[in-house]
Amino acid sequence: MAVAWVVFSLILAMDGMSQTSVPPAAPPAATGAKPQPRPAPSSPRGRAAVKVDDERARRLYVSNLPGDHAINYDFESDIKQRQQTEARYAEASKGLMDFRKVSYRSSIGDMEIPAYLFQPLKRRGPAGHAAMVWVHGGVHGNWGINMFPFVKEAVERGYVVICPEYRGSTGYGEKFHNAIDYGGYEIDDTMSAVEFLKTLPHVDQERLGVMGWSHGGYITLLSVFRDHTPFKAAAAMVPVTNLVFRLSYKGPSYQHGFSTQSRIQGLPFEKQEIYIERSPLYHVDKLRIPLLVHVATNDTDVNFVEDQQIVDALRSRKPDLAETKVYVDPTPGPASGGHTFNRRTNLKTLERDDSPEQRDSWNRVWTFFEWQLRPYDEHPKKTAAAGR
Repeated sequence: MAVAWVVFSLILAMDGMSQTSVPPAAPPAATGAKPQPRPAPSSPRGRAAVKVDDERARRLYVSNLPGDHAINYDFESDIKQRQQTEARYAEASKGLMDFRKVSYRSSIGDMEIPAYLFQPLKRRGPAGHAAMVWVHGGVHGNWGINMFPFVKEAVERGYVVICPEYRGSTGYGEKFHNAIDYGGYEIDDTMSAVEFLKTLPHVDQERLGVMGWSHGGYITLLSVFRDHTPFKAAAAMVPVTNLVFRLSYKGPSYQHGFSTQSRIQGLPFEKQEIYIERSPLYHVDKLRIPLLVHVATNDTDVNFVEDQQIVDALRSRKPDLAETKVYVDPTPGPASGGHTFNRRTNLKTLERDDSPEQRDSWNRVWTFFEWQLRPYDEHPKKTAAAGR
């Protein structure tokens, strides 16, 4: 046994393996005792041996502390911008529609939610109007003046439109800004607008729709990808759909706005269940109402590689309820390429700045909602009964 061990050691030395810092195991005793395992390497290996690039480490660092969410942010500038937007809406709406700023209590019970309310100047009788909840985008954003021509068209068609400024919206100060809860309480804030609509006797609770853009499209999806929803139809434009993918694709600077939220405080690998729960892609099977989705291949915000996932899922698993259209390199809008392809507005005249794709998208939107919500019909139930 001892002779065999000497020969084996010589072979190792000749092969260069004796250069390792790991000492060879002792030869087994002649008594037949079991060989002892090799000790762990004494020198660091792998990641621990890599020299850290301090600059790269700084760029990759993502805080999970809520106190780091909005350091040195100019909240006063947001407030002034929001006030200017409200004043311009009031001026531009004169003689065209009834515009008011309202508020309601979130169902969460912790704050008042401001909202823009647009109604026809002449209202019909009880339950005479269909209504829609329209949801703005932006990780932090607000209901911008660029939406004026589209909301005006909606009111002209007979809709009552309410646009919630859910928690995290800009223009309401630091506390409201930092209360952001992406995919969490903001959904409750938005859906609570339905309770406000119940206070308007001319709104038909059986003809409620919801529509949003980008982050607002994301809220729209999570408002209808659930066991129960008050909405009868929904439209999501270039929606955020998969936070697990999105945060990886966008990187640390984007991840910061999520990881520092008080009800998240971490990244997808740390808070897997939260990010899955807050990603519409994983809840497609809950869809129970008609849904319209438009996306663009040249979107540089919600990139097509993200939105293609929801389009494929809807087409394969909800073809009877979902109507999807992929716009191939549409005429870019005011920001992020195709991300704003159907929100092109002349900010001086507040008129639509139509491209062929914008006209097509809105024609499809209006046709979809008119078929589902019948905004032109004062008493759709009586009309349907009379037609039997």
